[in-house]
Amino acid sequence: MKAFVFPGQGAQFVGMGKDLYDNNPLAKQLFEKANEILGYRITDIMFEGTDEDLRQTKVTQPAVFLHSVISALCMGDNFKPDMTAGHSLGEFSALVAAGALSFEDGLRLVYARAMAMQKACEAAPSTMAAIVGMDDEKIEEICAGINKEGYVVVPANYNCPGQLVISGNVEAIEEACQVIKEAGAKRALPLKVGGAFHSPLMQPAKDELQAAIEKTDINTPKCPVYQNVDGKPHTDPAEIKANLIAQLTSSVRWTQCVQNMIADGADDFTECGPGKALQGMIGRIDRNVNAHSIEE
Repeated sequence: MKAFVFPGQGAQFVGMGKDLYDNNPLAKQLFEKANEILGYRITDIMFEGTDEDLRQTKVTQPAVFLHSVISALCMGDNFKPDMTAGHSLGEFSALVAAGALSFEDGLRLVYARAMAMQKACEAAPSTMAAIVGMDDEKIEEICAGINKEGYVVVPANYNCPGQLVISGNVEAIEEACQVIKEAGAKRALPLKVGGAFHSPLMQPAKDELQAAIEKTDINTPKCPVYQNVDGKPHTDPAEIKANLIAQLTSSVRWTQCVQNMIADGADDFTECGPGKALQGMIGRIDRNVNAHSIEE
């Protein structure tokens, strides 16, 4: 069975999507529609901007979304997913690709999400760190021992066995990294991100995005979408909407998403969008499945 997966923030690069724009009429049409919806020419930044330009919150998330979704839609009859999933931001791409969200509504929600997250990041100094070479349960235990009101550190991204990202206040993350390294982790690497994504510190962004999601029509998807909050397949629009709202303050259970997709028959994973991060994670979750990029 074929699974199509969609990356999140951090996969962006200058020049992303330009080949599609130049060589595919549908892609050009969709990119121009995106420029119109956003009110600025995001394509100019994606194709010819600087890395710094592309890192702007109002650009990064829509850019990754556009590259991912348009890559899938331009496959035409070759895009026949039995299931989809996306990592964090990529969940919006997965929902559009599966027909649960329209292209226009998906882009509007992604832009609203980006701006809401930026505000939340500015409200409190916060960050994330990648932990390599330690069992998830041990990291959860250490975080639970440090986490308290006003001093947040929680597991944020369950990427694959041996790789988990934590999220929280700057000081709490620094303390957690020190304790985790002393407990035997191979590495505890602070990430260059603007805030504590997928943690309780994103509550203001969640409240803001919830209003936008509740006003948006979500349809029954043409295939199951495995959502981040529980790693399970969903086709009910009400469930999809509730999970999408919960996502900003909940952990990304990517390991569980992939494991459940494989258990349900997925043996071929196609990553749609910039970068190859998800292929690497899937390979570490299960070496027996075929994971490749859309270009391949």
